[in-house]
Parts: sequence; structure tokens; C-alpha cells
Amino acid sequence: MGAALIGFSVRGDLLGVTSFVRVLGLDAMYYDRLLDLFHSPALRLADLTRLWARLVLAAHPGIERCGGMAVLVGDGLKVGKAGRKMPGVKKLHQESGSNTKPPFIMGHSCQAVGVIVRGLAGGFAALPLVARIHEGVVFSNRDKRTLLDKMILLLDALRMEQAFYLVADAYYASGKIVLALLARGSHLVTRVRSNAVAFEQAVQPAKRKRGRPRLYGKKVKLRDLFAKPHAMQTAPSPVYGEQGVQIRFRVVDLLWRPAKRLVRFVAVDHPTRGRCLLLCTNLELAPLEIVRLYGLRFKIEVSFKQALHTLGAFAYHFWMRAMTPITRKSGNQHMHRKTQAYRDAVRAKLDAYHRFIQLGLIAQGILVALATTVPALVWRHFGSWLRTVRPEACPSERVVAEALRNSLPGFFALDSEEAIHAKFIRERSDPTRGAVMRLAA
Repeated sequence: MGAALIGFSVRGDLLGVTSFVRVLGLDAMYYDRLLDLFHSPALRLADLTRLWARLVLAAHPGIERCGGMAVLVGDGLKVGKAGRKMPGVKKLHQESGSNTKPPFIMGHSCQAVGVIVRGLAGGFAALPLVARIHEGVVFSNRDKRTLLDKMILLLDALRMEQAFYLVADAYYASGKIVLALLARGSHLVTRVRSNAVAFEQAVQPAKRKRGRPRLYGKKVKLRDLFAKPHAMQTAPSPVYGEQGVQIRFRVVDLLWRPAKRLVRFVAVDHPTRGRCLLLCTNLELAPLEIVRLYGLRFKIEVSFKQALHTLGAFAYHFWMRAMTPITRKSGNQHMHRKTQAYRDAVRAKLDAYHRFIQLGLIAQGILVALATTVPALVWRHFGSWLRTVRPEACPSERVVAEALRNSLPGFFALDSEEAIHAKFIRERSDPTRGAVMRLAA
């Protein structure tokens, strides 16, 4: 597993497991061994995920907290896959406000969770914790779980012993998410759509009538919160990276029918980004703090780009030989009429995908941890050129990967008892194959 993590961190291309063999100079026979690693049930995915989350929350000094609670970010992403014998691949719709994405792709639909960390040199980053494929395969007709249910299961997989804030986009503004988080002592910060409505609390009559007391009072269209300019306050923007920007906001506590309880709404009017309606389940959290937390949500989008294009955490190419080939525009693959052996083979292949993804995210998390805790050390070993170098800012994962790649020959040249990973890889390498090994020699 250590060799795979090193390979994820320093490889120069994203062409699957073969890139690990090339960058580490391994003997050709170890290509199959690496494939066996990702397919082996001995690498228990649940334990790996739990231990990684526990290590990050305990060891990273810059975990962003609000009221003592860690700030997590969650979102979904769609990864293009063209394999006709890859379980879970289906036709997916991509919602985007730009023309850079095709409206439909074939691929895997995933959901991911990360934790916001603050760099010692300033700035924030989303350190990935877990991601799973949550669509494409249906094993039972009785399985009615939605993506919202699976997001809750994803959070439960972290086995966090402390409460947290989950910051997510408008898709997760759901009573199902709110109630599940509140039951765990945690809170949600999200955005609601402009056509959302809420209710004032009903005024109870002096003399109680028969029947259940009325709960919901007057309906309030949330977009009408912007209709009264005199009711809005002005304050400097608390969003990171915005200096000298004044925003106007209004905060109200209203009953939200999906959650069946009072929640806090913040109507924000930004001078350049427009209007936004935010929701928070903590009625005691200050409105500007809600705006600040939601401003950190975009960090998970940056993390996705790094995972896709720098680490290749979703660049797996494992096919299932016995699988019935899918066609273009295929939807979910239903398994309830397949044999038990076929269903087990599909589960095993999906587990291999998840092991690859999880190890890739752990490698990315290590790069983020280095960038946020020892940025000066990273820049010192970068050894390359950028048009604009900002030593006072946290370097990106690509910069950290380049620094590790430059340090790799020195790592393999270590000959102490503590350098067990260097010794392990040296004994399995072919010096004539890898440039790194030749430099180390």
C-alpha cells in the first residue's frame, strides 16, 4: 500500500497502474501485484476510511472549526468512463452554467466528503476524506435509498466521534439531511433555491380549540426577503479573499416544512456575485459566520480538479471480463435477476474501484497536509519554474507532487533501518528501467 501511495503522489502521468511501475522503476511482475492490492479484500475499505479520517482530525493542526466543531464539505462529481465492461457506468446528466461541459456523459456518479483545513501560511484547502460511487448498480428492487441517504451513510463511514458542520450546495437542502445531522448533534449550512418558501410560527389563540394546535403560520416566499431594503444590514464580506467588499444581508428564523422545525435563513446581496439564500440549522450561529462558512464550499470543487487532473484518483481502468457489455445511453444496471456469483463479482469490482479512489484521496490528503503545514519546505524542493511564485501562499497539490518527485532519488538512496519503504521498493525495482532508480544509484 505504501508503494501505491508513493506512486499516486509522484507519478508523471495518469495512465492507470502502469504509471506506478514506471515512476518507481518496479520490475514488470509487480504490475499484477499492484492490481491484486486494489482487488484484495484483505485491504478492508471501511477500516482504511475510518483510520484515515481519525488521523487527519487528530494530527492536522489547521482543522477549520466553528464553535469547536470541524467544518466538512460534501458534494457530488461525475467521472467520465467509456468502458463497456465497467460496473456502475451509466448515462449521466451534468448541470453546468457554462458551455465547457457536455450535457450528458457516460461515467460513474460519485459523492465525496472533505474537511476544510487552514494553511499556516494563510488560505484554506479541502482535504479529502472519502468518496464512493453511489449510482449505476441496483442490487435489489426494494432498495429505495436516494443519493441523500447515501451521503448520510458516507458521513457515517467516517465514524466521527465529534459533531461537525456540513457545508453543501442546494441539492443537499433536504429535510432528510437536516434530520439525520441533527440526530448526530451536527449542523448543515447550505443554499436554498430562490423559489423556496418557509413559514412563520403560528400564533396560538388565547382559548385553545379542539384538535392539534396549529404549527405553521403565514407563508413566506424567501425571495421576498430582498423586497425590503430597509430591513437589510450592511457589513464587510466575511468570505476569504474578499477585502473591501460590502455585502447586504438579512437574517430570519422561520419554520421550514422539510425539516419540520425552525431554521435560520440568511438573504445575502453581494455587489458582484448577486443574491443568495443560505440556510443553517443552528439558530445561534451569527449570519456573517454562515456566509463565511458557505464561502468555503467552493474548496471542494478545487479539490475535485486536483484529484482528477493531478493525482488521478479516479483514473482506474479495471474491467470485469464476465460482465454483460453495456451500451451507450445505458441507465442503471439491475442485478436482481443475475446469479449470485455474478452479483458477487460486481461487488468485488466496485470495491476495487473504491480502494483505488480511497488510496488516491489519501495520497492527495498527504499532499494537502504538506502544502498547509510546511509550505516553505515544499517551495525549497520544488526545483522548477512558475510564472508567478507566491511563497507566502499554500502551494497546490501539483507543486507538492513536483517537490516530492525531485526528492525521490534522495529518498531511495537512504540506507537506514528506518527507511523501510525505500528498502522495500529498492528490492523490487529494476535499475535499468526507472530513471529515478538510476539517479538514486
